[in-house]
Amino acid sequence: MVSFQKDLDEFKIYLNDRQKEQFSNFYNLLIEWNSFMNLTAITDYHEVLKKHFVDSLSLIKAIPDLSGKSYSVIDIGTGAGFPGIPLKIAFPYLKITLLDSLNKRIKFLNEVVSKLELKDVVLIHGRAEDFSKSEKMRESFDLCVSRAVANLSTLSEYCIPFVKMGGCFISYKSEKSAEEFNSAKKAIQVLGGKYERQVEFYLPNSDVYRNLFVIKKEKNTPLKYPRKAGLPAKEPI
Repeated sequence: MVSFQKDLDEFKIYLNDRQKEQFSNFYNLLIEWNSFMNLTAITDYHEVLKKHFVDSLSLIKAIPDLSGKSYSVIDIGTGAGFPGIPLKIAFPYLKITLLDSLNKRIKFLNEVVSKLELKDVVLIHGRAEDFSKSEKMRESFDLCVSRAVANLSTLSEYCIPFVKMGGCFISYKSEKSAEEFNSAKKAIQVLGGKYERQVEFYLPNSDVYRNLFVIKKEKNTPLKYPRKAGLPAKEPI
């Protein structure tokens, strides 16, 4: 945990003993469940801390006032709980919704939320295309985040409909994505978003490049979006 806290010092994130214990327990659960289902290819303790936990918390570079805020956050395609679970541990006031299309991942996350005694966490098994049509969830979140492996145009169609006016969609990327961003400009505009900034950096004490695309919600998303399942990926806007 010493090197983990040293990395987080660069983000000005300071964990108490209870939070450190929660991160440690999260790692143990991840490795235990990964032995019988595919959650992550990264299993080395220090690599998980760096490439999953620290990476998830790098959101603070795009949204500096996470601490003490009760932002509502939805994590689309959360997988094994990244970035949502680390964000909840480090910033307990956040209200987190985790959405994933694979039910066995949701079962794993149920176990994590229970064992770590996390509050204000909602778990949803389903597809973004379906749940963003729901009146309760559409345009109702301050922040939408995703580390999902999809191009920015497709991710925008999945994510921007969840964001309320004035809120932000933040896409975690692991490569220099100028061309990808250029291809997504039309989709972002059509969906009611406006490109605000791109935050480029290396994970602390490493050569691991990351960037965060920050897209602000300026207009309501037309009701026709997102389109039915499969189309956002097959035919990006």
